[in-house]
Amino acid sequence: MNPIDLVVTVCAVLSPATCEEQHLVFNYSGSPRQCMMAAPPYIAQWIGDHPKWQAVRWRCEYPHPNDKA
Repeated sequence: MNPIDLVVTVCAVLSPATCEEQHLVFNYSGSPRQCMMAAPPYIAQWIGDHPKWQAVRWRCEYPHPNDKA
């Protein structure tokens, strides 16, 4: 299994114009396209832990080694 980055764009429930990207990195053995199809339970868990936010879109990509943590 390789790490994959689930990038979720979330917007504040009370201010829908206030949006940001959240990066959820986890081990996944499929492709980014398969990750996108498998993502909803992970997104639902994150939203459950952060009820002031709502997910509006997401994508999966391989982590970039030069990105700052």
